[in-house]
Amino acid sequence: MKKRNTTAFTFLSWASFILAVGFFLIAIWNTEWVLVEKGYYAGIFIWAVYSAFVLSKVVRDNEEDRGEGGGSNFPFRNKDNE
Repeated sequence: MKKRNTTAFTFLSWASFILAVGFFLIAIWNTEWVLVEKGYYAGIFIWAVYSAFVLSKVVRDNEEDRGEGGGSNFPFRNKDNE
């Protein structure tokens, strides 16, 4: 099986993700909001990140189950793609 991404691309993707999460958490920590607001925004952020990971996995798994393996224009399908 051919590897889809290089090691460098994988590293940069994870580094970018970790930096983005880190900067967000630092920004939340340094705001002058009450603790309830900080918790709300931190919780929503964690929920959004989790949802993005799950959604990407579900879409990828559904594409592989159909045998397409990518290359489709999901969710914008037309009759030629089915």
